[in-house]
Amino acid sequence: MVNGAQSLAGVPVIAIDGPSASGKGTIAAAVAADLRYHYLDSGALYRIVGLVATRAGLNLDQDLEVSSIFLNLKIKFKSSRIWVNAEDVSDAIRGEQAGEAASRVAALPSVRQGLVGLQHGFRQHPGLVADGRDMGSVIFPDARLKIYLTASPEERAKRRYKQLIAKGSSANMTDILQDIQARDFRDSHRSAAPLLQEADAHYIDSTALSIERVVAEVLDLYDQVQRV
Repeated sequence: MVNGAQSLAGVPVIAIDGPSASGKGTIAAAVAADLRYHYLDSGALYRIVGLVATRAGLNLDQDLEVSSIFLNLKIKFKSSRIWVNAEDVSDAIRGEQAGEAASRVAALPSVRQGLVGLQHGFRQHPGLVADGRDMGSVIFPDARLKIYLTASPEERAKRRYKQLIAKGSSANMTDILQDIQARDFRDSHRSAAPLLQEADAHYIDSTALSIERVVAEVLDLYDQVQRV
């Protein structure tokens, strides 16, 4: 008899990795909706840890300090909203400060290790689309399809600027571009699960592509691997 863990190990996963503001969350959510698969926004988990650690006044670069709060977090995803210890943090974790904090705590080995089991729990029938920095390289190395989605730093800064303005937040293009470049360097040079393109990942540059075009390309690639 096949036990539950072994059974879930066979659940197909589409892993979409890429740098900050590359559009991977938008693409992953759309692909998941089309396939009626579950969706994992791994970045939200790191944003939660970063937000809580910042509120607690912790040093975001100290592994022991940040990991000390991890076990006390009760995280729940429901109806497109995210709850932490009974507080709806869906909007709070999308701010620039939370994003910066997420990039810093994501470099901490204990935090990354602590979130592994939680991320594996999203692998449920009929399938999962997961986006992040290390979905294909570390969390789901056996993913049926791996995508490395990127865009030029300037295009990513422009997208982030438009998002912030649409939300009524103040934004400065120069600051956003510098922040994105700093995150790129930090994410790709950290010792714990650095951002990289796996050898078996399909590279997609979305700089000049619409959301619909990228979604269609991912679905087409998935259809191809399913037929193999």
